[in-house]
Amino acid sequence: MTALRDQSYSSPLSQFEPTELFDSLSTGIVVLDAQLCPIYANVSAQDFMAVSLRQARGRPFSELFYDPRQLLEVLRRSLANLETCTQHELVVKAVGSAANREPSVIDLIVTPLEGQVTGTYLLLELTDATQRQRILRDNDILTDMDASRLMVRQLAHEVKNPLGGLRGAAQLLDKELASPALREYTAIIISEADRLVALVDSMAGSSGPPSKGMLNIHEICEHVVKLIRAEAPATLQLERDYDPSVPEGLFDRNQIVQALLNVARNAMQAAGAHGKIIVRTRVRTNMGIGKVRHRLIAVVEMEDNGPGVPPDLIKTLFLPLVTGRANGSGLGLAVAQDLATRHGGIIEFTSQPGRTVFSLLLPLEGTDE
Repeated sequence: MTALRDQSYSSPLSQFEPTELFDSLSTGIVVLDAQLCPIYANVSAQDFMAVSLRQARGRPFSELFYDPRQLLEVLRRSLANLETCTQHELVVKAVGSAANREPSVIDLIVTPLEGQVTGTYLLLELTDATQRQRILRDNDILTDMDASRLMVRQLAHEVKNPLGGLRGAAQLLDKELASPALREYTAIIISEADRLVALVDSMAGSSGPPSKGMLNIHEICEHVVKLIRAEAPATLQLERDYDPSVPEGLFDRNQIVQALLNVARNAMQAAGAHGKIIVRTRVRTNMGIGKVRHRLIAVVEMEDNGPGVPPDLIKTLFLPLVTGRANGSGLGLAVAQDLATRHGGIIEFTSQPGRTVFSLLLPLEGTDE
């Protein structure tokens, strides 16, 4: 730090102390000594570490985080070779952070600082990469949805034609059979053909644009909560956490109800009979969905305390016919995502054992490019 404080700062910044400048940055700045213990951290870095600088001094930096192996490897390499090292999208979680706080995704730059008297220090720059990662993930979801929507519609067309012929033949056969026992079999053929047509229609989704009207998102949430209460075991906890400041928006009521209901049923099955679901609403400002930035976005979260999304399904969860349950159809989340994208929105999720959150993001007004 002596080296840092000995630097001269030219006008107009000369009136500020270096620490004041660093505290104004959104980038986390940490200085470690040769034992890799913090001797300085700005405000952003202290938030990242989930402890104050006073609490962090004298403690190995790696001990402030769960599973710091990758972080420690970068620090040691920079110190040993006296070279600047960079690590993109490093996932870490501070030991002192709240249990429900998501792990941080950061870009890390480690630069060695050599002083003639004070020895070697490491200067760490911690930049939040969560937003960039979220944008990339949204773009991947939207691209996959466009491709799967076209594929499913083509498949639906090919499947429905023979199903129509099968149903018609069963109806003709039903009229020719005198035996009620034999007609039971044709009734089964007809009902199963109808079930498959309905299944294909749900895969293909609605081809028409949403029929939007000005609605309060909390009225929709309350309707979904009532439906879930009627389906769920009495032992399932269902809580609400609504933000009354969320304004009304233009939504297709039926489509948003269906999207939220599909997500809520997924949460209910994940939580189990004795689990807990929290329905939460919030409003976010100046946020992008894919490549489009919106001034206001309504967010509806479905949080459950189930086991979490299996790692092998994380990248394909919203594709049709993808499911982690033996009796699942793999259509609920795919249809929900399709309905969300028809409103210019998207469904995102974060998942870890004991806390999975699906977030339905819906633009509330025009966009700002």
